[in-house]
Amino acid sequence: MTGSKESPLVSIVTPVYNGEAYLAECIESVCAQTYPNWEYVIVDNRSTDRSREIAKNYAGKDARIRIHVNETFLPLMQNWNHALRQISESSKYCKVVHADDLLFPECVSSMVKVAEDNPRAGIVGSYRLEENQVNLDGIPYHSTIISGREVARWYFLDGIYLFGSPTSILIRSDLVRARTMFYNEKNLHADTEICFDLLRHTDFGFSHQVLTFTRRHNEAITSMSRRLNTFLPANLHLLKCYGPDYLNEDEFNKAMRTSINKYYHFLARSLVRLMRPRDWAQNHEFWTYHLTALKNLGYGFSRGRLAGALFITLYNGLLKKLQIH
Repeated sequence: MTGSKESPLVSIVTPVYNGEAYLAECIESVCAQTYPNWEYVIVDNRSTDRSREIAKNYAGKDARIRIHVNETFLPLMQNWNHALRQISESSKYCKVVHADDLLFPECVSSMVKVAEDNPRAGIVGSYRLEENQVNLDGIPYHSTIISGREVARWYFLDGIYLFGSPTSILIRSDLVRARTMFYNEKNLHADTEICFDLLRHTDFGFSHQVLTFTRRHNEAITSMSRRLNTFLPANLHLLKCYGPDYLNEDEFNKAMRTSINKYYHFLARSLVRLMRPRDWAQNHEFWTYHLTALKNLGYGFSRGRLAGALFITLYNGLLKKLQIH
């Protein structure tokens, strides 16, 4: 299948491992797209449940669906990269949909229109429904294209986050094919990192519609990220690596100080919480993770910073109790 000027080919990709609980619903959401010119590659990472059987059943009904079965099981980020290497050489755009997420029927059509109307757009996003909450907002309604630099500055200076997860965005396929490893396999949050990398040279398109659904549950990666708060070191990594590309020196230094202070105040609050006996079991894993993260970021660990943040945390907690009584 080849694309045309009017309806370029879109490669939709789902990496799946033991995703039988939601996979059928995910596939059906792709099949329900109003945009007709797509291929759908389902990459099975040696599932031991019925995922492959479910995928093959749908592939037998629609020739646009093909199944790729990995020869061996791959770690998460390696599998994401491997899955993206399966897209067609003739596709113009690439759309990931995770096996437990959904695309609403107008998703591909709306995102492709924004991309086609704005050739400098390397990434296109939209509002998403995350369980029962609509988010990824912050763009003025009249704007459908924003410079990559401006979008990154919004994030670093104002905390406006527009990327969501891979399910939430459409990416130009030439940007995917240009990299042997699209995602940084050493970064648990590589899906966010790649957006900042691409936006150094491209713009960000946006469709003002709710086009994707993200499911929140206690699967391993989501549960670990929330339990340990892997987002804080990930954000510090983004700022350190990409802040100088988007911020002036004063802005970068101020943002860095704010991020590090925020990190230590989080550690101080966690130290108070983990003093409770029922949370002792988390102590070793938690502190090993964050001490290692700070070391890998090149900052090391400051007992003085933690002590200062701990004093403020305890003082604020005491004031709160006094106000209640």
